[in-house]
Amino acid sequence: MLPALFLSHGSPMLALTESPARDFLRGLGKTLERPAAILVASAHWETAVPAFNHVARNATIHDFYGFPPALYALRYEPPGAPALVDRAIGLLDAAGLASAVDPRRGLDHGAWVPLSLMYPDADIPVAQVGLQFDLGPAHHLRLGRALAALRAENVLVIGSGSFTHNLSRLGREAVDGPQPADVVAFGDWFDAAIREGREADLLAYRSLAPFAEQQHPTDEHLLPLYVALGAGGAGVRGERLHSSAMYSSLRMDAYAFG
Repeated sequence: MLPALFLSHGSPMLALTESPARDFLRGLGKTLERPAAILVASAHWETAVPAFNHVARNATIHDFYGFPPALYALRYEPPGAPALVDRAIGLLDAAGLASAVDPRRGLDHGAWVPLSLMYPDADIPVAQVGLQFDLGPAHHLRLGRALAALRAENVLVIGSGSFTHNLSRLGREAVDGPQPADVVAFGDWFDAAIREGREADLLAYRSLAPFAEQQHPTDEHLLPLYVALGAGGAGVRGERLHSSAMYSSLRMDAYAFG
């Protein structure tokens, strides 16, 4: 059975910038059984209820500005996954969760940047699910748990966000370099809680994790981790697959659940 993954997608420039995180993602797909389809919960799509893009083929969304022309020239347009979407909607309905579909939306950079590195041939069907930023970690854990059955059907469930995400603190160094002490302290606490399966602590991270407000002024880039955690199944202990930082304070850690 495929694990559920949490991936840090960092800046859109990850698609072009050589770094340890980019190298990791370029090799990750080769370490996994080839999925029949992929479902991505991205920090860059907010919806009122969990919504799925129900399309025949995904378009590339360049949901950013001020970057080099080479980034806007990139395209990643795999087939959509309408059958997967229909199945996911059924699972959410069974769990008592409302859902919706969007017949036009493509893939934002939280989805296409890591997938273009993992599966550059763009030949695996992909769907996205939107997040509800105001509903917090517990809701997204429930969402992931409702989708956990997909893993037994050879679907790769990915939560794509950022292990730390405070854009006001980004340094100038793009590659792995010295991290501020508070970033290290937060990362160490979170890593231990994931590996030890401390679900209750993870849900209460804002009051328990050191320097939580400094690393995540808002929740949205950490919420995909809870989707992956939930999809890993009850009582799961996560495995860290990668740890590095870009721009000094942007942690690029990745985890497998299940």
